[in-house]
Amino acid sequence: MMKHFPASARHSVDLGWLRSAMSFSFGEYFDPDNSSFGVMRVLNDDTIAPGRGFGAHPHSEMEIVTIPLTGRLKHEDNLGNIEVTSAGEVQRMSAGTGIIHAEYNDSDTEEGTFLQLWFMPKERGLAPSYEMVSYDEAKLQNALLPVVTPDGAGDTASINQDMTIYLGRLQPGRRIFFNQKTGRRAFVMVLEGNLNVNGIAMGPKDSIRAEFEPDFVLSAEESAFVMLIDLP
Repeated sequence: MMKHFPASARHSVDLGWLRSAMSFSFGEYFDPDNSSFGVMRVLNDDTIAPGRGFGAHPHSEMEIVTIPLTGRLKHEDNLGNIEVTSAGEVQRMSAGTGIIHAEYNDSDTEEGTFLQLWFMPKERGLAPSYEMVSYDEAKLQNALLPVVTPDGAGDTASINQDMTIYLGRLQPGRRIFFNQKTGRRAFVMVLEGNLNVNGIAMGPKDSIRAEFEPDFVLSAEESAFVMLIDLP
């Protein structure tokens, strides 16, 4: 079973310094029929003004992944981590029993765009932790490259959940095949370009939520950038 969500179906907010398109209920936006997809709780597509960002604030019992699309995001937390993340890198924060962090656009002149993803943890009560990893963008070509995994294998970021985040870039006329294990869910979002997923035409920031769909065929008539998340 697959359900297509056009980019326009997302809830949008514009605070001046922050423009955000929300795939799930978040903050003042609440839809009881759209509060999660399995363990996936939040996907915010954020555009942050130069030099602006989120001041110090707490989190607990949540796995938080940030994927920069453009620009640089500066992270600081009470564990002593200070990092700047940009395209080609992924940031993972396990809030665990509690963490305080702040995030800012590290540029004083250019906007930055970042995907913020939250997942419910597999195990609660763990010590908070932070990690930033880089990936080889050449390995995205016509393939799905894991960038976040449960065990952190192959230079991926590790996450406290039975799930994997893949990124891939398709060249015109190419296809990617993905086999979904029985009983799993998949979330697919087109980050750039246009894509066809199992016969469904998708544009930029369109997404699909799929359950009990054993095989996926991703095909592109033009260059496309895609994210696929395998979920329990």
